[in-house]
Amino acid sequence: MSNTNDHYYIEQVLKGNTDAYAYLVQKYQDMVYGLALKMLRNEQDAEELAQDTFVKAYRSLSNYEGKSKFSTWLYRITYNSCVTFLRKRKLQINSLDDSKLSDQDEAKIQSQLESVNKEELTKYLQKAMDKLPGDDQVLITFYYYEEQSMDDIAGITNLSVSNVKVKIHRARKKMYVVLKEMLQEEVYSFL
Repeated sequence: MSNTNDHYYIEQVLKGNTDAYAYLVQKYQDMVYGLALKMLRNEQDAEELAQDTFVKAYRSLSNYEGKSKFSTWLYRITYNSCVTFLRKRKLQINSLDDSKLSDQDEAKIQSQLESVNKEELTKYLQKAMDKLPGDDQVLITFYYYEEQSMDDIAGITNLSVSNVKVKIHRARKKMYVVLKEMLQEEVYSFL
């Protein structure tokens, strides 16, 4: 039904009722801002980029073909705008080396995390997410938190499905490295 509502408002905007666009902005502003904030890690930049995204989407609305959900199309615009913004700023993001973690280490961390209560687990996972580069955070969020399909993520990011799978796998490995370091620090703080 929500997709139908989107199409109704899109048609209204295309027919000249520009006020109808306010519905789409209101419905998706948190989604667009959230994605921009995850990637840019700066509230002001995220706000500015979110506004620019809605302006770009408005100007390109006639190009929206309806083959994907409107939210997917809007995610794609937001994601691409963030990538362009980051390239312009030439932001250096430290990458974590996934070769630091063996399969045994990953299993050990998984076991430790299973013994942690849900509230603590959420805290650990959020801290680990915050330490990932923005694009890794976005992929993890799309797949695990927003339950987007690999096909949808590929459509949003303009990556192949196999590339999305590889990047999500690597992002998970990076999270395990961060979690391993956090758990080791906690053990040392108890000693």
